[in-house]
Amino acid sequence: MAQPEILRPGVAGYDESRSVWNAMVDRHPALVVRCRETKDVVGAVALARQEGLEIGVRCGGHSVVGLAVPEGGLMIDLTPMGGVRVDPNHRRAWVQGGALLGALDAATQAHEMATTAGNVSHTGVGGLTLGGGMGWLARRHGLACDNVDSFELVTANGEVARASAEENAELFWGLRGGGGNFGVVTEFEFRLHVTGTRAVSAELDFPVADAGSAVARWRDMSLDAPREATYAATVLGGVVTLGFVWVGDPEAGQQHARTLETLGRATDRRVVELSYINLQRREDSVKGHALRRYWKGQYFRELPDDAIEALLGHHPSVAASLQAYGGAITDVPDDATAFSQRNTAFEYVGAARWTDPGEDADQIETARESAAALEPFASGAYVNVLGDDGAAGVRRAYTPEKLTRLTALKDAVDPDNVFHLNQNIPPSTVAPTQ
Repeated sequence: MAQPEILRPGVAGYDESRSVWNAMVDRHPALVVRCRETKDVVGAVALARQEGLEIGVRCGGHSVVGLAVPEGGLMIDLTPMGGVRVDPNHRRAWVQGGALLGALDAATQAHEMATTAGNVSHTGVGGLTLGGGMGWLARRHGLACDNVDSFELVTANGEVARASAEENAELFWGLRGGGGNFGVVTEFEFRLHVTGTRAVSAELDFPVADAGSAVARWRDMSLDAPREATYAATVLGGVVTLGFVWVGDPEAGQQHARTLETLGRATDRRVVELSYINLQRREDSVKGHALRRYWKGQYFRELPDDAIEALLGHHPSVAASLQAYGGAITDVPDDATAFSQRNTAFEYVGAARWTDPGEDADQIETARESAAALEPFASGAYVNVLGDDGAAGVRRAYTPEKLTRLTALKDAVDPDNVFHLNQNIPPSTVAPTQ
């Protein structure tokens, strides 16, 4: 039986394994253990604890602060565990812990099915789902975490556990939105939905100087939109793009696109029918891991006109994006999962990307200033877009009641905070990092 591949500094493949999506991250683990099956993860956790090494867990590597890469620690690289198995008759998919969204989409779309996933195909299923999992299907079918029936994971003491509504129910609750705090998930069991294979993207462009009334109308339209439509907006480089993505009957999506004409006179209009798989790939970075990145995120229960004014005042080099929530996300009772903020109306991300290391400080400060202008209107934050926010960010992501419950769960399953390279919920014996 094949053994896990263990990489040390200077060995072929080591630098590739430690490279993640944000090129600013340049840390050097003492060991990279490339796991092929669950027992390899068990062994890696045991080795790290025996040697006193910090543990980072790598799947897609999309954490903007590179939490998967521990300096001088042990990286558990799950990417060899990228398999997806589909049972179309029972509408289920079993997804290994290292699978990327593209693999999940390809396997399920072969049966004209899907489950909620993000919108960049090289994102890891694991990180996305454990933090909640927003995607183009969420308004129809709930977040990614809402569609998980069971988890298999390796805990801090090296045991293999299963969590579902019937087995380890409190752990099941915490894994649906609590991030990577409770173990290394080696398999997810997802419910699938018949979605077809087509989608529609509708976008109208407006000059930022004249876009205030258009954004306000777009906001109002999004609140009553059909669940097939996820309204999205971008402000970048003096241009405001307003529209939606429709996953469902393409003809109905084309008809709904006509309602966007009430936004006003656009400088450009694009209504495109495309495959669901290509929709999921269209925001993939063509430059891969070559770009340096920084972002800030906020949640909004509403988007008043003053917030729109602040949004349109965004620095032109920082991409501001909005995505509408609602629909099936709000159907799930708030206390059913660790994920919080189900009453969110819009998610905002202000993202900068560049290539010159000499620009790091200026680019980060510019992104922070743009996001800070919107903070007075924010109601919280999404765990998956937290970066260098520390404990303050975690407090914004969860209600106090949920944070208390998550801390109790951490006390039960990881009292030594073995899994702390994440948006950490420390056990009650460990002081949070500010």
